[in-house]
Amino acid sequence: MRILMAGASGFLGTRLVDRLTAEGHQVTRLVRRPPRTADERQWNPSAAQLDPAVVAEADAVVNLAGAGVGDKRWNDGYRQLIRSSRVDTTTTLAITIAGLPEADRPRTLLNSSAVGWYGNTGDRAVEEDAPAGEGFLADVCRVWEAATRPAEDAGVRVVRLRIGLPLHRDGGLLKPQLLPFRLGIAGRLGSGRQWLPWISMADWLDAARFVLDRDDLVGPVNLVGPAPVTNAEFTRELARQLRRPAIVPIPALALKVVLGGFAHEALTSTRVLPGVLTGAGFTYRHPTLATALHAALTAP
Repeated sequence: MRILMAGASGFLGTRLVDRLTAEGHQVTRLVRRPPRTADERQWNPSAAQLDPAVVAEADAVVNLAGAGVGDKRWNDGYRQLIRSSRVDTTTTLAITIAGLPEADRPRTLLNSSAVGWYGNTGDRAVEEDAPAGEGFLADVCRVWEAATRPAEDAGVRVVRLRIGLPLHRDGGLLKPQLLPFRLGIAGRLGSGRQWLPWISMADWLDAARFVLDRDDLVGPVNLVGPAPVTNAEFTRELARQLRRPAIVPIPALALKVVLGGFAHEALTSTRVLPGVLTGAGFTYRHPTLATALHAALTAP
């Protein structure tokens, strides 16, 4: 396939590009700076600028763009960046796709979203049919997903990837925790009762490829593992695999001081299940947290 990708230089995007190119697919990467290689095309989503001819060359569009929610302490400016970096890119892609003649439109748009859609679910397990929750990230996800509507209305298959917490030692949820755990100064966050919707990196890549190939899958798809765990369970298992103690709980108040507005999201309980993937027959390589963490800590 010919695949056009936004967010190709990010934590997930770089790995998906490697996977797709290794399989023989042609990936063209959208970049905001002037192109440096033959597989790059420039765009400016903040100004809704994208050459329609670039999109017309693609069989599928994958959008993984968005500022990292845990990369910086939240303030009003960073909240706005989190929102605009997602909504502007999605809007630009969806409107450009819809504006093409029908014969030139890509068949598929895979657009990232997040399990933040569900807000705080407490101990209640949810699947894709659950409504949007409350809170900043839930609000972002609501407008983010709505921005795909022009492409959907134009008859393009749109899949909204509600991504959980991919596990890999080089980024995401795991990377910032490794040093404190290895130093023996880590522990559960707050009460530890909040649910974490993790997924192994290998399964995230497999699931993205699975959805890309399955023309019958449309709408929201939860990219999470089949067995979410609480933060306390996650902490115990990571400590066990690192062979280090995890006896220093981090109080909610301390998180608020360090993380600002993001502390609320870090303490949110999101018990999400992969209803669509399971129903479609997707097979997990790492169905348990233990196997997923082992792969995350040892895989290249």
